[in-house]
Amino acid sequence: SNNVASSPLSLFYHRLEVRAQVAQAFLSKFQLSATEMATLLSQRDGPITEDFFRALNGVKNIHKDVKVLLRTNQQTAGLEIMEQMAVLQETTYEQLRLRVSVCSGPYTHTHTHTQWSQAMACLQDRPVLYKYTLDEFGTARRPAVVRGFIDAQTCGGPYVGDMLAWLHQATASEKEHLEALLKQVTVQGVEENMQEVVGHITEGVCRPLKQVIIAKPGAVLLYKLSNLLKFYHHTISGIMGTSLSSLLMTIDEIHMLSKKMFFNSLSLHASCLMDKVELAPPDLGPTASLTQTLSLLREVLASHDLSVLPLDARQADFVLSCILDPLLQLCTISASNLDTADMATYLVNSLYMMKTTMAIFEFTDKRLEMLEFQIEAHLDTLINEQASFVLTRAGLSHIYSCVQQHTTEQGPMSNLPGMDFTSLKTAMVRPGADLQTVHRAGVTNPTNGYKEAELVLHRSPQQVQTLLS
Repeated sequence: SNNVASSPLSLFYHRLEVRAQVAQAFLSKFQLSATEMATLLSQRDGPITEDFFRALNGVKNIHKDVKVLLRTNQQTAGLEIMEQMAVLQETTYEQLRLRVSVCSGPYTHTHTHTQWSQAMACLQDRPVLYKYTLDEFGTARRPAVVRGFIDAQTCGGPYVGDMLAWLHQATASEKEHLEALLKQVTVQGVEENMQEVVGHITEGVCRPLKQVIIAKPGAVLLYKLSNLLKFYHHTISGIMGTSLSSLLMTIDEIHMLSKKMFFNSLSLHASCLMDKVELAPPDLGPTASLTQTLSLLREVLASHDLSVLPLDARQADFVLSCILDPLLQLCTISASNLDTADMATYLVNSLYMMKTTMAIFEFTDKRLEMLEFQIEAHLDTLINEQASFVLTRAGLSHIYSCVQQHTTEQGPMSNLPGMDFTSLKTAMVRPGADLQTVHRAGVTNPTNGYKEAELVLHRSPQQVQTLLS
């Protein structure tokens, strides 16, 4: 009878045990452990560990697997668990967002990047939270970059090149930090996200950068600045891509402004030269204003660092035009009161100084060729004037003219007025007349009617050359 009585009891206990096992399996399948719950709901400034991500993954699996219950007679339990897991997921994602915000301040060590990138990979399941987290990251990093920029000016000195180099390095660092943060994110548009965030981070330095750079005066400094800005615009855009970032737009804006200010400075300098034209000095050398302006041109062209940016031929020619064209006009006005010979001498000296100033620089060949033509033209004028002066002083001007213009149709040269034997002999005894080889050829030519040419010309040109040497 005991066996009979115990049989229902054993069966009852067996059923209880089975139900306990089912309940335990149910709980392990559709509920988190107390440890997992504590890990997910811990303080936001706590470390993100692998246990956290395992617990979050468990929540996601439960939320997915509990849908099986909806197809059974356990729909009520299934709905309750699904709602519970949904709330827990949202709470956990919010915790993730808050924890990632902690890494937005000072840079974290490299070994923690894995946890942050895992967090962002999880957040991509919630696009709104993902975008909001990136925005928070950029907002937190922005003042840090501004402080760093101002500190760099204070410690490193107010050198524009150093400031732009710092910005380049800072931009690259921010991009690298974002790449580490998003390396496990698989959604499309990650590169665009990074460009947008880096643009937002660096936007804060635009105002202090403008304030520092626009205050820099002087044509040479403006020219250097324009080239530096163009170089760093190209370099930083390689990091930030083609996005319309405020930093790139600011650098381009300041580049165009400094370029405009540079050419305005050259135009102002040229206007000042024309307002107070300096007369040619007594020694017919270059004026002080010409020397000063060419020194400015030399500084401008020499300041171009080819290692930073290749010299643009059109810009170089425009720079030369802004300086040389007014100088050429200035020299012409300065020489207007001089006689022909002095004018030619002064212009040759001035043009030669321009030529030697530009000869060592690139893209000046056309200008050098133009100056060479002008120098040769003024030298021809000077030679003609000096020859005419010497012939006139020696009394040979009339004779030289007759010899040069005489034709056979005019008959013997000795029949021309002032070219008879006595007149020619009187003129030829003056110093220096024997040097005119052309005269000797004309006198010794039998067709010209000078029978005793050796009495007119006492020495041959070779004899005169020997005596002079």
